[in-house]
Amino acid sequence: MLTSTFCHIKGIGSVLERRLWANGVCSWKDVLAGIRPAGLKRCMAALTGGVEESQRELLNGNACYFQDRLPVDQHWRIFPHFMDATGYLDIETSGTGERDYITTIALYDGTKVHCYVQGHNLEEFVHDIRLYKVIVTYNGKRFDVPRLERYFDVSLNQVHLDLCPLLRSVGLHGGLKACERRLGITRGELDGLDGFWAILLWRDFFFNGNPRALETLLAYNVEDVLHLEALMVFAYNQKAAQTPVGAEYQLPLPAAKSNPFKADLETIARLRAHAACCRL
Repeated sequence: MLTSTFCHIKGIGSVLERRLWANGVCSWKDVLAGIRPAGLKRCMAALTGGVEESQRELLNGNACYFQDRLPVDQHWRIFPHFMDATGYLDIETSGTGERDYITTIALYDGTKVHCYVQGHNLEEFVHDIRLYKVIVTYNGKRFDVPRLERYFDVSLNQVHLDLCPLLRSVGLHGGLKACERRLGITRGELDGLDGFWAILLWRDFFFNGNPRALETLLAYNVEDVLHLEALMVFAYNQKAAQTPVGAEYQLPLPAAKSNPFKADLETIARLRAHAACCRL
């Protein structure tokens, strides 16, 4: 989709971009091949220079070049060209207050899962996240990334695709798990667990020394990032399909991935019973 994009070039807005598509200028190749539609010749010189520069930046793997020039609601177009350099990211915290800290981080690259745990290897995240040019989150612009930047005193300058507003723009509303259900994605033994469970599981591990609680917490955290990939591909396909040129840029949905961690049903049942007693 990016190679059919013109609205990042100075002087080319979304209306003119659609006029170009309607007049047979559907890709950068068309511009460089010398197609000059009647009535649009005046913009073609600037367009040619912009396309040549865009090709160079794409070849150099400069994702931020396009992020800096595209309207925010068009950043999704960057995704397929940088899938091999995309990290799906989610964090869990010890609570919801400003003084609460990051407990676990899950990072998935489409092939391998990386996990970081407070008191064990959390600091390694800062090095590893630099390997990615694009990060995908759900509500990460409001929660995950600000928390990470404050905690580690760093700036995460990658292209950031937040699925929360992106999925809403294609008709999927609600939280992450509601969006998953709409697409038929299930969590198996983790169904019914929400963010509050991440807090309970950390407390059970941290205060009671229960390693199965940590295993369950990591399973919950990782489940989020595994599903972000499928949701991102779905959202991208929906957005591309809304354009006249999007049919040729559709991506296959990724195959379901297995979670390397396993939830402990006994721990979940015990914490559920304890929470029920506390409400009585």
